[in-house]
Amino acid sequence: MSGRRVVVTGIGTINPLGHNIEEYFKNLQDGVSAAAPITHFDASKFRSRIACEVKDYDWTRYFDRKEVRKYDRFAQFAMISADEALRDAALVENDAINLERVGVVWGSGTGGTTTFYEECKGYVEGNYTPRFSPFFVPRMVVDLAAGFISIKYGFMGPNYSTVSACASSNHAMIDALNLIRWGKADIVVTGGSEASINEPGVGSFCGMQALSTRNDDAAHASRPFDAQRDGFVIAEGGGALIFEELEHAQKRGAKIYCEVVGGGMSADAYHMTAPHPEGKGAMIAMRGALEDAGMEPCDIDYINAHGTSTQLGDVAEIKAIVSLFGDHAYNLNISSTKSMTGHLLGGTAAIEALACVMAITQGVIPPTINVETLDAEIDSNINLTLGKCQHREVRAALSNTFGFGGHNSTIIFRKM
Repeated sequence: MSGRRVVVTGIGTINPLGHNIEEYFKNLQDGVSAAAPITHFDASKFRSRIACEVKDYDWTRYFDRKEVRKYDRFAQFAMISADEALRDAALVENDAINLERVGVVWGSGTGGTTTFYEECKGYVEGNYTPRFSPFFVPRMVVDLAAGFISIKYGFMGPNYSTVSACASSNHAMIDALNLIRWGKADIVVTGGSEASINEPGVGSFCGMQALSTRNDDAAHASRPFDAQRDGFVIAEGGGALIFEELEHAQKRGAKIYCEVVGGGMSADAYHMTAPHPEGKGAMIAMRGALEDAGMEPCDIDYINAHGTSTQLGDVAEIKAIVSLFGDHAYNLNISSTKSMTGHLLGGTAAIEALACVMAITQGVIPPTINVETLDAEIDSNINLTLGKCQHREVRAALSNTFGFGGHNSTIIFRKM
């Protein structure tokens, strides 16, 4: 670990398990499944007709009609998550903060796909030919999530978004960590969001046969590590964390959840969608995160696995963990919270980082639900935290996310 120390001083979320941190943490601990039939559109003709939607979402609770015209659903989730985190960190309307030293780095894999679909559909159907909405580009592009957050709060530090499929939010958080270490900012709002439960989002993953088709049993469809898993359950939502330089946080009396100590990144260099079968890229990313943190494998107590419920990915990740951690792999708690939340694509790492914060601060390991018969290729002596949460002290937690294109990213949080 090099440079200035970085801590988490605020957290926020809206996701399929809750509209705020309190709801999310409770449902994580209770092992609640968010999967249900799709309601956003008529999915009757699709192979997969289930998803983990943000339920009972009412944008009027957060935005006025004029304001919401600017925001695609993924940006709405970004704004809501960031606002909760900033208020938690006591950074809203705080005149003592140098706004030029506050940045925003946000992750999303697909951005405004709903906007893109609706605008193009309207054009093709002749509803407003040839004029597109003036908000088409601002609502569609990924980087505007970070831009909108900075505009609302006046943050003038580094501002951009990361796009690396399902690894996007981890890459955003690693960049945020390094920007503070390097002295480019004192505070960075970071995390990610996604909203791809729409016709092209679901249809494209159906075309790849990546989604579960357990349509008559949605609650049990997301089943990482289970022998009968048949793909992931697509999800939506967002999560935000406030990263802050330690001394800066201490001087203003900020609440500190934990320390952010390391990040690792790699590429499989293998296949556009399939992971390396032995998890070599995943292992390199985890090893890099440990080296960056100045830690040994035995220092980690919990791993939030990528664990999406795909046949190849789940096995490859466990192989990578065993390869890197050796005998200590059997002392770890490992779990896939995607078994409850579904897969938020580019936003997934953000809410999984929040699960790591919960594990460290509350001593609660969220479970992996829905495993009935463990995959024969997975060592049964590995503690996958099956069925219900487990209580233990967590000195440090590691979170993995891997994306199409072979993108691997790992981040480590440590107890203060």
